Amino acid sequence: MERRSSGLQRLVRELAKFGAVGGAGVLVNLGAFNLVRHVSDLPVVRASIIATVVAIVFNYVGFRYWTYRDRDKSGRTKELTLFLLFSLIGLVIENGVLYLATYSFGWDSPLQSNVFKFVGIGVATLFRFWSYRSWVFKALPARETVATAEALLEEETKKPRSQQRV
Repeated sequence: MERRSSGLQRLVRELAKFGAVGGAGVLVNLGAFNLVRHVSDLPVVRASIIATVVAIVFNYVGFRYWTYRDRDKSGRTKELTLFLLFSLIGLVIENGVLYLATYSFGWDSPLQSNVFKFVGIGVATLFRFWSYRSWVFKALPARETVATAEALLEEETKKPRSQQRV
């Protein structure tokens, strides 16, 4: 029962860290979105895409160096490629919601745009959490597994040469 409890505790900690970085990323995303909308004449979805890209960069740094700092660090090129791929899918989900609200329903006031941008972020976040933890920031082998393997190796080295398997 303790293993399940500790596994659940790890998941809760991971969700909390993911949420903290993601929450800050939402603020960056919405802040950049509103800034771009107010200082330029870009259409709403283009402004949103720019803001999403800024948030993706912010989130990668937060996830790699805080949320998932204990995860496997080998293969950074592959990690970054997968992160960008899944972030791009999240970008399409997030901005697809905003696109539908703006161009299908005509909901394009500043308040409506922010509401649907936020809804899009929420839907895309579910996908991102699953994909980042499953494919991008892979867990290192469990400590118990490593300890068991080390104990077996130590046991093998203590056996006399004649009893060791080849």
